[in-house]
Amino acid sequence: MCGIVGAVAQRNIVPVLVEGLRRLEYRGYDSCGVAVMHRGELRRARSVSRVSALDAEVHDSHLDGTCGIAHTRWATHGAPVTANAHPILSRDGIALVHNGIIENYEALREMLRAKGYEFVSQTDTEVIAHLVHSLYRGDLFETVCDAMKQLHGAYAIAVLHGDQPHTVVGARQGSPLVVGVGNGENYLASDALALTGSTDRFAFLEEGDVVEITPESVKIVDREGLHVEREVRVVEAYGGAVELGPYRHFMQKEIFEQPRAITDTIAQANRFDPQLFGAGAANALSEIDSVLIIGCGTSCYAGLTAKYWLESVAKIPTQVEIASEYRYRESVPNPKSLVLVISQSGETADTLAALKHAQSLGHTHTLAICNVATSAIMRLTELSFLTHAGTEIGVASTKAFTTQLVSLFMLAVTLGKLRGHVEATQEAVFLAQLRHLPFALNSVLALEPQIIAWAEEFSRKDHALFLGRGLHYPIALEGALKLKEISYIHAEAYPAGELKHGPLALVTEAMPVVTVAPNDTLLEKLKSNMQEVRARGGELYVFADADTRIVNEAGIHVIRMPEHYGLLSPILHVAPLQLLAYHTACARGTDVDKPRNLAKSVTVE
Repeated sequence: MCGIVGAVAQRNIVPVLVEGLRRLEYRGYDSCGVAVMHRGELRRARSVSRVSALDAEVHDSHLDGTCGIAHTRWATHGAPVTANAHPILSRDGIALVHNGIIENYEALREMLRAKGYEFVSQTDTEVIAHLVHSLYRGDLFETVCDAMKQLHGAYAIAVLHGDQPHTVVGARQGSPLVVGVGNGENYLASDALALTGSTDRFAFLEEGDVVEITPESVKIVDREGLHVEREVRVVEAYGGAVELGPYRHFMQKEIFEQPRAITDTIAQANRFDPQLFGAGAANALSEIDSVLIIGCGTSCYAGLTAKYWLESVAKIPTQVEIASEYRYRESVPNPKSLVLVISQSGETADTLAALKHAQSLGHTHTLAICNVATSAIMRLTELSFLTHAGTEIGVASTKAFTTQLVSLFMLAVTLGKLRGHVEATQEAVFLAQLRHLPFALNSVLALEPQIIAWAEEFSRKDHALFLGRGLHYPIALEGALKLKEISYIHAEAYPAGELKHGPLALVTEAMPVVTVAPNDTLLEKLKSNMQEVRARGGELYVFADADTRIVNEAGIHVIRMPEHYGLLSPILHVAPLQLLAYHTACARGTDVDKPRNLAKSVTVE
């Protein structure tokens, strides 16, 4: 969601800025732009198309410069039109890009209008640009420090001023911003991925930091205005992770990368040991008596799956909360509860805010499961587990989800051991199943040709219903989410036993009903629910384990899963749902990797 790139150098940095935007396209955006100091003049180019169109415009206008900022915008305030695209200018002296939301922008706008500033966009960003301009007295760095004191909300900004042609100033409050350190050139970005190929050395700004970069220097002050040094870390290059290779879309590539991602995630575990979750995990996990899981979207569904594991394997009471709801309701804190936050990016605004809210209530035992080692969420929690999904470009999460599930299962077994519910023989069985999981998943992915045939049918539908029971109900939720995200087909998921309590009213021959049918203790109950669908003329599309005795017949279409996998079955059953959504979207001609209105890293509330 929105992307910032800034650079100062002794060479033309426009290609660096544009390439940085290209690498951030996966985050989701609806406009983009760049502003540079061009032969002593502040110039910009903006587009409401893709970065490739901006690149062509920059090339045709011969735009170059040694100091500049760039942005991809996901609209919050104002429609995705050129006037609202970043960078935003103030009286041709200031150029500014902004991620996040300024909550007091209306009051600031009225104050600035009274001072004679004219607003030409509908963005809250323009308020920041005019505010900085109004406060400027010759030192951009000091001006941004002063401006931050008047801004309320979560944001990251990067600013240029025509009077200081070799300087970019950035600031962050609740939205990520990193400094890239080079040789004779320095950078800013909302994601280190943007600067792959330019530098591998990064300093991660803390809440309230303001930074000034020039070709030779990096200066940072904290929220108190004190000069600070932020550790410069070498971050391993992302390399081929951002290359599409032989696949049609990144989502397809990432679905097929799941066996490797799972292998990499479990490689760190020779046994289920608390140390997997941090140096102090043994003591912390021994002190807890319950688990509170917090997440958004797909991460929340991972948490719902984990609830079944934690309660059945570890025998520990578990509650799952949607992050954006948890922080705004009165809850009863339990200091002995483990607060477990799940986020692919580690920068999800709602999840971060919910974590801070939990900590403010007295929760001290916190654990993050995340795919980005340097993210804010990993720095804020007592314990952490890094998944090894690699860079995920497609907005609709796939391999991040399955690696979250793997790590959550590892946590459940670890807690089960600590609480005396998992003996050595059972631990060995669980470990063997985990290690075999990538091979089993490869067998599931081999079902792709059969799923493509189903997708052709689904592409002509407007609605779909997904059913699951028990451990597989959250997987049905995830399958419905994937279909609606990228194919724009309305989809809902229900526990199959709830059919007769309302959803059955929707079932007709026009409503495909996708059913997750593992060979578990609820199978016979599920078969009865399937008959309820057939009795109303519904068409069933069933992903059934090999030994379920569910067969193709009139109104029932079956794809046979290779094997039943016990407690880890959800990880196998979600893969065909991902493929069904993907190929349905392809058949409908949607923008699979960048679905409309959505963003990869949701850094605004």
